[in-house]
Amino acid sequence: MPVVLVLLVTVPLVPALVALSGRTRATEAVSVVTGVASLGLAVALVPAVVDGPVRFGFLRADAVSVVFLLGTAFLYAAATVYSVGYLASERDDPGFVRYARRFYLGLNLFAWSMMCAPLMDGLALLWIAIEITTVVSALLVALDDTDNAAEAAWKYVLLASAGLGIGLLATIVMYYAGSTVLGGSYDLAFAPLLSAGGALPHTAVQLAFVLAVIGFGTKVGLFPVHTWLPDAHSEAPTPVSAMLSGSLLAVSFYAVLRYYQIAVATLGPTFPRTVLLVFGVLSLLLAALYLLEQRDLKRLLAYSSVEHMGILAIGIGLGAPLAVAGVLLHVIVHAAAKGNAFFGAGVLVRKYGTKDTGTIRSCLDTLPWTAPLFLLAILALSAMPPFGLFRSEFQIVAGGLAAAHNTVTVVLVVLVTVAFLGLSVATTRMLFTPGAAGSTVPSRGEPSAWMVAPMLAGLVVLVVLGIHPPADLADLLTRGVAELGGGT
Repeated sequence: MPVVLVLLVTVPLVPALVALSGRTRATEAVSVVTGVASLGLAVALVPAVVDGPVRFGFLRADAVSVVFLLGTAFLYAAATVYSVGYLASERDDPGFVRYARRFYLGLNLFAWSMMCAPLMDGLALLWIAIEITTVVSALLVALDDTDNAAEAAWKYVLLASAGLGIGLLATIVMYYAGSTVLGGSYDLAFAPLLSAGGALPHTAVQLAFVLAVIGFGTKVGLFPVHTWLPDAHSEAPTPVSAMLSGSLLAVSFYAVLRYYQIAVATLGPTFPRTVLLVFGVLSLLLAALYLLEQRDLKRLLAYSSVEHMGILAIGIGLGAPLAVAGVLLHVIVHAAAKGNAFFGAGVLVRKYGTKDTGTIRSCLDTLPWTAPLFLLAILALSAMPPFGLFRSEFQIVAGGLAAAHNTVTVVLVVLVTVAFLGLSVATTRMLFTPGAAGSTVPSRGEPSAWMVAPMLAGLVVLVVLGIHPPADLADLLTRGVAELGGGT
């Protein structure tokens, strides 16, 4: 299994190098093969980490890291397939080769950095990996070279850099806390910090945890440091938007979870869970209210991502084993559902030439495949059965009630329902409302089969994980709950 860790952090560099050659067809093929291979490698780690972490040098995989790796690898594979169709219509443009070179170079490096982050054995290395995701993704947000894209990228860089500066301070404070027990020469690896948790100074660990939630929470999109997210996700190329929403936010939340583990080991569960509940409820409240009035299709989905990150924070804050298992499952199914939603939105924007939900009409008549798949993705994001997000959110709610967190659980259900209303109203108008008299309706047909195929794959994942998750995945989630101290 150590060889799998090495391959996961090296294989995505191959298509990035091929992209530099400017040979677009070869880059597309290598990217698709690499994306699918990365997903296979991530799946291969599932049974291996159930019995304990797998290590190789500075690489480490345990159940929690593999959960986040699965979501990233699936979206990487789906995005590479989707990108073939996404770029096809621009192939005859004069600057296409240059654009495609930068697109595939950035896309593959972005996926590489997000797969590296969960495999880093140490808080310092984890911070470096997440910093790399910021640099690469900011360049991708500005890739379309419009004024709005440049403004969104600049805003993203400013806020994310400030947040990661706070995250670096959290790393330094945690290093100080560890040095009081482990000495000044330790390397911030997870295992020594966790084993020394009971002896670490409480004030320093409290400070480090709060700084980590604020700092890395900037990349997660937690309130009040979420303001970059709607702009960046709206202006980035669609495959990048899918990876930003479905993977980058979750990987940043993974960093928060590592600090959470240490905080629980040192302080007990009450303080870190309370902090996460506060940030989670406020994030969910903000997202639910914004979803009611959003007219930009991609911004609508971006605020949905804020909603789901709030749900993750609340689920961990509830602390019950069932709720924590729901959070880990939610990471995977949210990646599939949000990928499908952005992929569908990309087709709608390409077909209608606008992101305005007030202008897009009669999609079911125009897009026979994408429109139903987009509708199913929205239903999945709204936690409708039989999709995986219904199972994960049901587990979070059931866990909250079992742990007697009745008020927070009721607030969660109410706000998720409000968010559902916002998503469903906008989607119903776009798909079922006929165009205005005299308006021009695009011709019937899909832009590319390459853009539909990954949505079909995502739908299969959502249904399978909603009805009956595989036994190996269930074992992985159970192990992940134990690693996060569920129920302690």
